[in-house]
Amino acid sequence: MSRLAGKVCVITGAASGIGAESARRFRAEGATVVGVDLRDDFGDVDLALACDVADDAAVRDMYAAARERFGRVDVLFNNAGISPTDDGSVLETSLEAWQRVQDVNVKSVFLCCKHGIPHLLEGGGGSVINTASFVAVMGAATSQVSYTASKGAVLSMSRELGVQFARQGVRVNALCPGPVNTSLLRELFAKDPVKAARRLVHLPMGRFAEASEIASAALFLASDESSYVNASTFLVDGGLSAAYVTPE
Repeated sequence: MSRLAGKVCVITGAASGIGAESARRFRAEGATVVGVDLRDDFGDVDLALACDVADDAAVRDMYAAARERFGRVDVLFNNAGISPTDDGSVLETSLEAWQRVQDVNVKSVFLCCKHGIPHLLEGGGGSVINTASFVAVMGAATSQVSYTASKGAVLSMSRELGVQFARQGVRVNALCPGPVNTSLLRELFAKDPVKAARRLVHLPMGRFAEASEIASAALFLASDESSYVNASTFLVDGGLSAAYVTPE
């Protein structure tokens, strides 16, 4: 198949989870994939780059390297993010923990758009996919206050940029996954049956998403099939955000 044939796609957070699965899917659909993470010793990409996506100069240079190597950039999948265990209630979370999450989850998306979108504009347009979360549209008593705030910021930023650049051929969408069965989620919740059960009861489908299911949504947003999807809150949450009482 070739839904992304000829497209050069830059994916941050590509060493694991949704990013790694998306890199595999994008390449299977004909894309040239530049994978970006804190380390560069991972596979299933055409070029692996180590980059601190919260560093202005590093992000600028990362896109320049991708452009120099492949001649163009067509898709930005700004997927890197963290959800540390010291991010909890507003009453407990330290300023240091708050800022660390904001730097990785919000500042990085700002920088990737700031330095990546000019490459899309020079190529006549493209697609930007920013990973937000279902928590950007819902509240939870099991708070991760900085993570939740960061994903709300990504959602609002994506909407703004989608409107701003629409007539220049650049679409910007916020991909909002529900809970995903990744190593991050397993570390935080699934190893604790009580925490897992407390979350699963709210999911109409009775399970967490698989990374491959989120990658399929990212593939759609990256492809020309989504040519009229812009500035959207693209929820892939198994019905979680629509649920009040779930099936027994």
